[in-house]
Amino acid sequence: MVGISVGENESIDKALRRFKKKYERSGILKEYKKRTFFVKPSVKKRMEKIKATRRAQRSDEF
Repeated sequence: MVGISVGENESIDKALRRFKKKYERSGILKEYKKRTFFVKPSVKKRMEKIKATRRAQRSDEF
C-alpha cells in the first residue's frame, strides 16, 4: 500500500505529485496491467526477446 504523510503547510498539489511519483515507482499499475489479461507463453517469449535486443542496442550506443 502506497501512502504519504502531508505536512501542515504543504499544498494538496505538491502532496498529490509526491503520491503519484511514489505510486509510479512502486510498480503497482504495471503489475495490475500485467495481471488483467493473459499472455500466451510464446508471445511472452517473443516480447522478452524484443526487449532484450532493444536493451542491447541501447547499451551499444553509449
